[in-house]
Amino acid sequence: MGKGKAEAGTPKYLANKMKAKGLQKLRWYCQMCQKQCRDENGFKCHTMSESHQRQILLFADNAGRFIDSFSSEFMTGYLQILRRQFGTKRVAANKVYQEYISDRHHLHMNSTKWHSLSEFVKFLGRNGHCVADETEKGWFITYIDRDPETLAMQEKMAKKQKMDKDDEERLAEFIEEQVRRGHKEEEPSSSTSYTELKRDNEEETIKLNLKLGTTIKVESKPIKLEKRPFETAADEDRKEKKFKPGSSSSGVFKKPSALDELIREEEIKKEKTNRKDYWLAEGIVVKLVSKSLGEKFYKEKGVVLDVIDRYRAKIKLLETGDKLKVDQAHLETVIPAIGKQVLVLNGGYRGNTATLKEIDTDNYCATIEIASGPLKGRIVNNVQYEDISKLF
Repeated sequence: MGKGKAEAGTPKYLANKMKAKGLQKLRWYCQMCQKQCRDENGFKCHTMSESHQRQILLFADNAGRFIDSFSSEFMTGYLQILRRQFGTKRVAANKVYQEYISDRHHLHMNSTKWHSLSEFVKFLGRNGHCVADETEKGWFITYIDRDPETLAMQEKMAKKQKMDKDDEERLAEFIEEQVRRGHKEEEPSSSTSYTELKRDNEEETIKLNLKLGTTIKVESKPIKLEKRPFETAADEDRKEKKFKPGSSSSGVFKKPSALDELIREEEIKKEKTNRKDYWLAEGIVVKLVSKSLGEKFYKEKGVVLDVIDRYRAKIKLLETGDKLKVDQAHLETVIPAIGKQVLVLNGGYRGNTATLKEIDTDNYCATIEIASGPLKGRIVNNVQYEDISKLF
């Protein structure tokens, strides 16, 4: 007489339920039939069954299609866990995998085209799904949000920022025009032209007629100047020193004009508006700073040929001529020699070309002179290295 199923509520019934709930060994799982066996004997019996043999025949007819389907399903489930639970935070790849396999009905990796988690993570990094970097503690990944709704929202924000930028440029041009007019009004106007005194005959004597036609007698009375009660000799001495030409008056605060305040407020507003988390631009020189693409590309320099979805770039290496698609997380800017042209990649002057004037190696910043746009000629100090890059 064969053994029947354990009755509900008995210890054996509860033990069977606990075993069925937990994860079993991966080698006893059949992906085609989606059946998990508890031991080697059960798996052997399953492989000899008629239903399993039919599934194997279907797989043999088109193995590539099944493997691609399993690979796509595995990657989709893994990326959903990464996006929903961890967002764009940097996390260990194995931690995400443990969360994925905690579901009993997950798709197993041995049914995909990847033989290991490391190989799968490298694939995600090469194809731009996430940023992958290897450390002593294993592989870490950071999700890159490519959701269409997010991209649509970013495009709307970019259009709005462009409109705001156009308004700011018009205001900047208006301010510059007012400044130029103010400088012109401050310059002394001279309507009289002075010429050199010349004489036809060097021996001729110059005579001046000082005879006045009318003599006016003016009777003047002495005027007595009195001190104000609250002014002392010390006060007068301070006034004389304060207004004496050429004297230094470090204690005197010069209040900025309304125009200076307006320019300062506009620069602060432009800095906040144009500060982004992406900085790639065509025509700049960048350096590869990640070893995940291979040792031969590490520290190599290249020029950006095209920007893809703001965060990725197609670059051409300067020495070998190889072309790569790289995420901006694997790149850094290049600072040229003093006097060379750079492109401002972030901040209030984003998009303007400039000339490198000075470099502060201790504070990793530079001084530049804007060479394009309505603010051409403006000197900008303390510009961070990551906000500018050499132009090719």
